Amino acid sequence: MYENNSAAEMYDRLYQDRKDYRAEAGQVADLVRSRKPDATSLLDVACGTGIHLAAFAELFDRVEGADLSEPMLKVAAERLDGGVRLHHVDMRNFQLDGTFDAITVMFSSIAYLRTTEDLSAALTAFSKHLTPGGVVVIEPWWFPEAFIEGYVSGHALTTDDNRTITRVSHSTRVGNLARMELHYVTADSQGVRHRSEIDDLTLFTRVEYEDAFEQAGLRAEYVASEPGRPGYFVATA
Repeated sequence: MYENNSAAEMYDRLYQDRKDYRAEAGQVADLVRSRKPDATSLLDVACGTGIHLAAFAELFDRVEGADLSEPMLKVAAERLDGGVRLHHVDMRNFQLDGTFDAITVMFSSIAYLRTTEDLSAALTAFSKHLTPGGVVVIEPWWFPEAFIEGYVSGHALTTDDNRTITRVSHSTRVGNLARMELHYVTADSQGVRHRSEIDDLTLFTRVEYEDAFEQAGLRAEYVASEPGRPGYFVATA
């Protein structure tokens, strides 16, 4: 997904209109500092185009980002103007040259992992990059019992440069996957363009998350959030 810069930029504009990234970053910072009051460094894994990362940079002395998508990282680098280190890595097996007081995974990106083995591998990699007493905060995808078969979502945005972007999605369950069929239509002075994609997100159970944290040597608790969002797992080393 987001295999080119234009798709990443479209994602960037559309979701900024839907989400309060700054407020979410503040919530996460509060969760981190309730466990580690002296936290000053943070790694945002699956940082995407860097919107959360930009907000985290206002709340922590040192922040870095990591993502598997090069187009997303390119947009993030432009947003952050070279002021934040970005890493092109796979969350399951990365090795960086530093440790962090906090590691985050936002926007349910953890659910792009396919198996519990992948989940355990990622959390183990996180654990290896934590300072003593460090904190992991993960925004999971929905648990299986919360999934709504046939769920439909839509959003439209008109930008300052007279461009309109619309997004509609339809979700079905295939085994332990939530399969979202997404369609984007962009209209501007050059005409109308359409692109579509299928996003498969794994419906890990709460127990599967908790077992993966335990295997990584992390003590985790689930913290519910406001309606319409899947909450957080907060774990300490």
